[in-house]
Amino acid sequence: MSNKNTLVKNASILMIASMISRIIGLLYRRPLGNILGSVGLGYYGYASNLYSILLLISSYSIPMAVSKIVSERLALKRYRNAHRAFLAALIYAAVVGGIAALIAWFGGAYLLPKNQLNALPALRVLSPTIFLSAILGVLRGYFQANQNMTPTSVSQIAEQIMNAIVSILAAWILVARVASDGGNSTAIYGAVGGTMGTGAGVLTGLIFMLFVYGVNRKIIFKRIARDKSETEESYSHIFQVIFLMVTPIIFTTFINNASTYLDSYLYSTIQDWHGFDADAISAAYGEFSNYYIPIINIPLAIASASASALMPEVSGQYALGNHENANEQINTTIRLTMFICIPAMVGLTILAGPIMQLLFPSASELAARILMFGSLYVLFTALATITGSVLQSIGQQRTALFNAGISLILNLVCLALLLFLIPRLDIYAVMIANILFSVVYCLMNALSLRRYLGFRNEMKKTYGEPLLASLLMAAVTLPVYSLIFRVSGMVLAALPIAILAAVLVYLIGYVKISRISEEELRKFPLGTKLVKVLRKIRIYR
Repeated sequence: MSNKNTLVKNASILMIASMISRIIGLLYRRPLGNILGSVGLGYYGYASNLYSILLLISSYSIPMAVSKIVSERLALKRYRNAHRAFLAALIYAAVVGGIAALIAWFGGAYLLPKNQLNALPALRVLSPTIFLSAILGVLRGYFQANQNMTPTSVSQIAEQIMNAIVSILAAWILVARVASDGGNSTAIYGAVGGTMGTGAGVLTGLIFMLFVYGVNRKIIFKRIARDKSETEESYSHIFQVIFLMVTPIIFTTFINNASTYLDSYLYSTIQDWHGFDADAISAAYGEFSNYYIPIINIPLAIASASASALMPEVSGQYALGNHENANEQINTTIRLTMFICIPAMVGLTILAGPIMQLLFPSASELAARILMFGSLYVLFTALATITGSVLQSIGQQRTALFNAGISLILNLVCLALLLFLIPRLDIYAVMIANILFSVVYCLMNALSLRRYLGFRNEMKKTYGEPLLASLLMAAVTLPVYSLIFRVSGMVLAALPIAILAAVLVYLIGYVKISRISEEELRKFPLGTKLVKVLRKIRIYR
């Protein structure tokens, strides 16, 4: 495990792996959706939402917390204490993950909406996965703290591949063999099969990370043996540090993502009160959660990867008192993220219909409209993810928690008002409330970073230049798609060419507008390959 990896390299590795993982996760939704149907996807979505909440509480924040705790000790070359923190985190994760798994199994009937209890079997299948995810999170956080992002990246890809294979096979077998009579049992057992893949994927990732730890074990203990620091932290002290640090991060992460579960619960309950059919509610939410969200999550994977790579870097610099270096790294990370997220947002807006039609032919026009109007969520959620991670890495967990709490309250109030006053908005109300949450949280985090670090964004380079290039991209891409579609009559023929044109126009426009040098561009994700392409078309000479 080398400490020579740069922030950009680490972020790039995680970005690429996260993108691949999310794309795999997106592609298998199409055959899974064909097997489950809209109602089955709704049950799958409700079970997954509650599973995600319990996962957030028990393990989702574990990698981030472990990365921060261990990286601070590594920065001070206290290798023995770093490993003791890792072992303590494993115990913590096992206990909390085990409790959350039991809650999912025994308490699911009380936590799911009353008109969506058909999702309970799928939730119970997911319950052991919560425990396994907690252990997996500690291992990933430990290697991220050592600035080795490759194990996490490979395990994420392996996890998604196994998830896709088992989800489709298990859903198909259960629907064909167990629920062959059709009816509502098809949706129920299809959802159960879909959730089996999640468990198989997490187990695959865990086995791989245990293998990586075993391979590196000798190196880890040799470094511990060379540790000359006199202070050895007791496990009781480390547990206290973990609890005090993890708890605010857990609550912050919970609030950041609880809006998904709470929105689904509120949406289902209020629309049921208005007299909407339960299956219609489930079907609409199924399109939102299983078509719109996975597509939006692809560019958001970049922000998540950036935050994971950024946390140990900022934690280490902050522990050493190098605030200027920390601010520089934050600016670099946000710029890298916006370089991809801004054109992704614009692209999803202008090509929402063709993208949805190609990826999910069974989806209704509703899914495409949600994607078109909801793509703004990408920009502000990406910024909120990174800035929230920075606040946590500099010890301002309570500030991040407060910001997230205020944002969640406004989100829920907005959703309730929209559904009560304009029930015909239906699932669009959930989309609007989600965007409001991300905007408020992002702005509050930005103000907090200015207060504690004196941080200021480079507005022109970070936002202005990629936005101008993206608008130029949109002006070219739409006519290209329309022309090819009119000639061929096939989305499959028109969309890939339109996307290729969009990428080239954006790159050329960005280089011309920003006047970025070859050396600077090489630091971006896949920068060397981008430079080669631009050299071939003589943008760089």
